[in-house]
Amino acid sequence: MGSLEGKVAVVTGAAHGLGRLHALGLAAEGARVVVNDLGVAADGSGRDDSAAQAVVDEIKSAGGEAIAHSGDVADFADAEGMIQAAIETYGDLNILVNNAGFTRDGTIFNLTEDEFDSVMRVHVKGHFAPSKFAMTYWRQKSKNDGSPVYGRLISTASESYLFAPPGQPNYSAAKAGIVSLTMGLAQLGVRYGVTANVVLPRARTRMTTTGPTAAIFQKPEEGFDNFAPENASPLFVYLCTPQAERVSGYVFVVWGQQVKVVDRPNPNGAMFQTDASWNLETLHAELGPHFEKLEPVVDGYTVPAA
Repeated sequence: MGSLEGKVAVVTGAAHGLGRLHALGLAAEGARVVVNDLGVAADGSGRDDSAAQAVVDEIKSAGGEAIAHSGDVADFADAEGMIQAAIETYGDLNILVNNAGFTRDGTIFNLTEDEFDSVMRVHVKGHFAPSKFAMTYWRQKSKNDGSPVYGRLISTASESYLFAPPGQPNYSAAKAGIVSLTMGLAQLGVRYGVTANVVLPRARTRMTTTGPTAAIFQKPEEGFDNFAPENASPLFVYLCTPQAERVSGYVFVVWGQQVKVVDRPNPNGAMFQTDASWNLETLHAELGPHFEKLEPVVDGYTVPAA
C-alpha cells in the first residue's frame, strides 16, 4: 500500500509537464486523482478537453483511479465543480495541488493589458478559486466531525517572484501573489488540520523552455540533468503525505538533487529615526549616508552589500 492509499487529490494543470507527474506520483502512492486541465498551449491559447483524459488513462493503465475535469481554474463555478467532482466521485477531498498556469512574457514597454490580466488571472485567481472551495470543505468537515481533517494544499510558484525578471512583470507579480496567498492559508488551515506550502520548481517545462529562460533549462548532452521535471515532482508528493504533517507555511526551491527551504522576508533591516516628523532634509540626512554605500538593486531583492 502507498502512503496515500484511500486519499483523494485534485491536481490542476495536470495534463502536461510537472502537473502530469504530480498526478501520476500521487496515484502511484494510492491516491484517487481528479486530473484537471483545459488543454491549453504554454501561452494559454487553444483548448483540448482530451488532454486531461490522456493522463487519466495513464493512471488507470497503471492500476490507479482517476477522473478527468476540463474546467477553468480561474472560473468560480468550474473551480467549485472540480472540488465537488472529487467529493461526489470518491467521497472526500484530502489534497489540492495548484499547478495550472502559463506565461506571456514581455517588458512593461510591450506588455499588453490582456497579457498582464490573463497571467494574473490564471495564476493568482487560478490558485485562489480552487483553494477557496477546498478550504471551505475542509473547515466544514472539521466542524462536522469535531476533529481535524487530513488536508494538504500545495501551491506552485517560481523564483521569478524573488528575482523579478524585467521580461516577466506579470508572471513574477502573480507568483509573489501566490506565495502570500498560500502563507495566509497555512495560518488559517492549522486549526482544521490543513497544511499549506509553496514549491518553486526549477524544472524544464513548456513555460521554461520558451522565452527568457529557454537557454537555462536546456537538456544537457551528458551528465546529470538538473532540470528534469522528474527531480522536482517527488517533493510535491511528499508534502501531501502523512509524514509531512508538521510541514506547513514554508516555501521550497527544488531542482536536481537539491531542496532548499527559503527564508521568509523579514522587517529587520536598517532602521532610521528622527526626533520630530520627517521632512526632506531629515530624510536625506539619515538615508543619504546609508545609500551612498550601496548600489541600486538590479536583481530582484538581492541587495548589494555595503
